[in-house]
Amino acid sequence: MFSVLVSDKLGEAGVERLEQEPDVQVDVRTGLTKEQLAGVLSDYDALIIRSATKVDAEVLEGARKLRIVGRAGIGIDNVDVRAATGKGVIVMNTPQANAIATAEHTMTMMLAVSRNTAQAHESVAQGNWERSKYTGQQLFDKTLGIVGLGQIGRLVVQRAKAFKMEVIACDPYVSEDIGRELEIQLVDLNELLSKADYVSLHTSMSPETENMINEKTLGLMKPDAILINSARGKLVDEAALATALKTGVIKAAAIDVFRHEPPGEDNPLIGLPNILHVPHLGASTVEAQRDVALQIAEQVIDALHNRDFRNSVNMPFLPDFDFEKTMPYLNLAEKIGHLHFHMASGPIRSVEIELQGEAIKELLRPIAAAILKAILQGFLEDSVNYINAPVLAEQHGISVAQSKGLGSVPYAHLISCRVHWEGGSRTISGALFGGVHPRIVQISKYHMDVDPSGIVLVMLNEDVPGVIGRIGSILGNHKVNIGEWRLGRAQKGGQALSFVNLDSYPSDEVIDELRNVEAVVKLQVLNL
Repeated sequence: MFSVLVSDKLGEAGVERLEQEPDVQVDVRTGLTKEQLAGVLSDYDALIIRSATKVDAEVLEGARKLRIVGRAGIGIDNVDVRAATGKGVIVMNTPQANAIATAEHTMTMMLAVSRNTAQAHESVAQGNWERSKYTGQQLFDKTLGIVGLGQIGRLVVQRAKAFKMEVIACDPYVSEDIGRELEIQLVDLNELLSKADYVSLHTSMSPETENMINEKTLGLMKPDAILINSARGKLVDEAALATALKTGVIKAAAIDVFRHEPPGEDNPLIGLPNILHVPHLGASTVEAQRDVALQIAEQVIDALHNRDFRNSVNMPFLPDFDFEKTMPYLNLAEKIGHLHFHMASGPIRSVEIELQGEAIKELLRPIAAAILKAILQGFLEDSVNYINAPVLAEQHGISVAQSKGLGSVPYAHLISCRVHWEGGSRTISGALFGGVHPRIVQISKYHMDVDPSGIVLVMLNEDVPGVIGRIGSILGNHKVNIGEWRLGRAQKGGQALSFVNLDSYPSDEVIDELRNVEAVVKLQVLNL
């Protein structure tokens, strides 16, 4: 008999599905304090939550029986995935359940802001009848620019075409084949902003996309353009948007998500006359809430019976998955994938993988999934996991193949991966030291011994005297301590590649100063 605890309000359909399973005992206990949850969790095989319950390392500490944490929804910010993985607990979510609801909500906001629906409603409620004041515009024959062509973005494409809108899109990780399949034109962000009558955001939140809508990018938009955001609040610089709306840089906006929710009284967007703002209603439909409850119930039931682990964000592939022995190799593979994503000079289009050594020769599929997961997480939502990474890679035009002859360093067990982008490629090889410590031992022609963890400064420079001293002095002057410096060079007097582990993240000012060192060819700081 499996025991399942539901600690947040869950759609009745989901609870009923759990109760229908003959070997599952379900308890619904909402409103538990952190201490109460930690006290009872040791009695359960699975925990189902929404956003209210916080599952951190302390809550998980004594939960020796717990196998699964199921999040009814996409966001897992309230779950310490690292701690759960360390305890061997599967964490799963339901990333697709609200896609249709969010796509429909996007169209709702687009229509409402175009026709001044909210303002006209309030006017009539106050006893007025001002038809001419609220004259709007139609969607027909307008150009919609979609930023991010994931599942929701593609659903919006379909719905916009029903309104006979012309659709263009920006997503550097979607191939031209996908664009032709959707019958839309793929363009870069600047072109999209300058051409679109409506700009709708559907991309994930990452360091690269945070504040992508800012004073500069807003200035590229048409004066009569309308911005729609039902994706992530942090994609938009709210102060810059408020200024643009007040000064006529753009015409209007419809906002479903905010940087801080609920938005405070000091939020500059609240109350502006040319903005439609609603309280994060993208997934708030009866159908979406029902579907998310049913999906998480089905997923938990299948995982408890070792039938399927779909939408797991952290682990296994097979019921006999050896967590302790395999996870260090997957961790190494993810480090390689993260490095590839950040070091590539363009969107990655193909991946080649080679495994050397008896201990890992049977791990090609999970290691490939781990590399792809890390690459995809650079530009997709946090729903990317070992299970769906290969499928998502295919959808985004990234091919994967097994290869030979990639690694050129003599290690017993070696993971080597070469990626290709338009106009270039790079090979990275890694090994485990002591069976647990990930190390990068080859980057193309450079043989090295790099600790790929924490804050790492990656630098390509001319191999001339004084570079190391100059870089070290700049970091020292700004109180940035160097933990480890690893350098490789293919030939004397050519170029050298350095990986410098830092104890703290240097400021933008420091990074600019480092880049201005004459011999430095390329420099970036990564958080691995």
